[in-house]
Amino acid sequence: MTPEALLNNWSAAWRALGVAIDDEALCIELQRRYSEPQRHYHTMQHLGECLAWFEQQKELAERPGEVALALWFHDAIYDVHAHDNEARSADWARSAMLERGAPQEAAERVHALVMATRHDAVPEGRDAELLIDIDLSILGAERARFDEYERQVHAEYAFVPDEIRRPRRRAILQRFLEREAIYTTPPMHALLEARARANLARSIAAVD
Repeated sequence: MTPEALLNNWSAAWRALGVAIDDEALCIELQRRYSEPQRHYHTMQHLGECLAWFEQQKELAERPGEVALALWFHDAIYDVHAHDNEARSADWARSAMLERGAPQEAAERVHALVMATRHDAVPEGRDAELLIDIDLSILGAERARFDEYERQVHAEYAFVPDEIRRPRRRAILQRFLEREAIYTTPPMHALLEARARANLARSIAAVD
């Protein structure tokens, strides 16, 4: 997405919550976080792809402003050595929203949406389903982009020895492949499910 499109998405999300944003400082800070040097996949490229999907599918959301903000914050904190990135990102989202006058219940819902990106449970509710489908859209990307994604993920965890990293990666991909459905929203299922399964199967075979 262009800088203008990013800013338009950001501003629209806050307007949907009834909050007037007077400056772009937080938006700029989030973009700085997504540009940190330890990131290879969880970057502005990923955020831009997620927000582009959101713009295409936002009519599926019950509260589109909250889904958009959850996407902005879902990888805001990314430490490859930590296991609480989603929790810290969710806490930041909630506090940032409350500081800017967003309703408490909206801030709590966004917190829950960000936590859903841990992918440790089946998403519940239309907004969580859409958010997770968007976060996983990369699995159903065109072959060249999916292969680039795989290289990016391996680069983020290059500090882990191959004999540990490769089996762990294979297990993660296998769990997605074994799901009854990778995508739960009908439009994204129709668009991405078959290609995601082909990508996953090919990647698992390559890791073996």
